[in-house]
Amino acid sequence: MESIRRDHPLRHLFSGLVEQAFCAEVGMCDPALTSYLADLLVDFTRVDRLHAIRNAQGKELEQIALMLSVLLDAQPATKLERDRCVYRQIGDYTLFWAGVYPEQLRRSGNPSDILLEYVSRGKRCYAIVSELAGEDDRPPSSMFRHLSEDFEHCLYGLGLVRRDWERQVGAAGGELLY
Repeated sequence: MESIRRDHPLRHLFSGLVEQAFCAEVGMCDPALTSYLADLLVDFTRVDRLHAIRNAQGKELEQIALMLSVLLDAQPATKLERDRCVYRQIGDYTLFWAGVYPEQLRRSGNPSDILLEYVSRGKRCYAIVSELAGEDDRPPSSMFRHLSEDFEHCLYGLGLVRRDWERQVGAAGGELLY
């Protein structure tokens, strides 16, 4: 899967929105964190990246329990790499949905339980990745520890990012001002 190039306007848009929300409103002025979150938003504009975890038949998995089942089925180059990739994807997936589109989670099942489950799973998955990754890895283990410990702040910040991009779309009459 091809990634969106570094100089793409969408990447600039999300970088600016994330930096503004996290530095000015959330109080988390960490360039590594804001870069990670902007990259996450850009990556998840591609559906194949959002649903990167698939079962053995290639079917996209959207339920966290099914994503975790891949840990038992997949045959990666190494078990460590597989576990790190799957747990990271689940952390990213839960952070994205609970932070950017929490109303979508509220529409299925028991709304408060699902949101709490996403927060709990996301924090736990990032904590696991922080234990599986090293400081020399990119991103380093400390990034995932930070995401786990400050998951709720990141949710709030991503909600602010959404608010700001919707304002830009509204001000442009339905088109992004970029």
